[in-house]
Amino acid sequence: MTPIDRLIGIMAKLRDPVGGCPWDVEQTFATIAPYTIEEAYEVADAIERGDMDELKSELGDLLFQTVFHARMAEEQGLFAFDDVANAIADKLERRHPHVFGDEAAKPDGVAQKARWEDIKAAERVAKAQHGVLDDVPVGLPALARAAKLTKRAARVGFDWPSTDEVFDKLHEEVAELRVEIAAGDLEKARDEVGDLLFVVANLARKLGVEPEDALRGANAKFVRRFGFIEAELAKDGRSPEQSDLAEMDGLWDAAKAAERG
Repeated sequence: MTPIDRLIGIMAKLRDPVGGCPWDVEQTFATIAPYTIEEAYEVADAIERGDMDELKSELGDLLFQTVFHARMAEEQGLFAFDDVANAIADKLERRHPHVFGDEAAKPDGVAQKARWEDIKAAERVAKAQHGVLDDVPVGLPALARAAKLTKRAARVGFDWPSTDEVFDKLHEEVAELRVEIAAGDLEKARDEVGDLLFVVANLARKLGVEPEDALRGANAKFVRRFGFIEAELAKDGRSPEQSDLAEMDGLWDAAKAAERG
């Protein structure tokens, strides 16, 4: 028995209505979806931390999510795990004709990317998804989806010429947000915050930066620096609640200075 066959067998037993696990049995695609997203993030986190042992574990958790969804689909007569594996294998071969097909010439990076997009466009047509943005997943994290949407639009010429225009738009959105905040219209302010974030995602794309990666880095930096504040206060037997903003701002600056060396 192969390891994957063993895993598929375990999943089948967990989903057995008679002798399986009650929690696993009652799950649906919708209830499992948040766990699938969570596991993907935990894979990314392990990679970011360079923890290869944890990466092995998290990749297993993510694989289990695939097996879980495939098992539920098989129970409904939709498809099985082998169909999932064959579907991705077929897609990879179809999207790499220079490796698996009859194309003799090996394209350079630019030509290969263009060919890849042509193939994906043909796949969208086959699925009756004719719009450029039709197959950008709604379930993506919002910043990542914003970057992907604007990247798709840019490929057909809907884009700012340079980052200068993006910065102009950024200043415009900040000004509009200030107006709504001053007016006390929180609903419109919410919309303007969304517009502002969308422009920031666009700016990241123009700079070749993944906004999700950038924000994860900023989050990690905030956690690290706030941890420095807590550690420094703890030396005096105090917590942040026993400090004040001026002191914590000073410690924050000290944390930044320590990082710069």
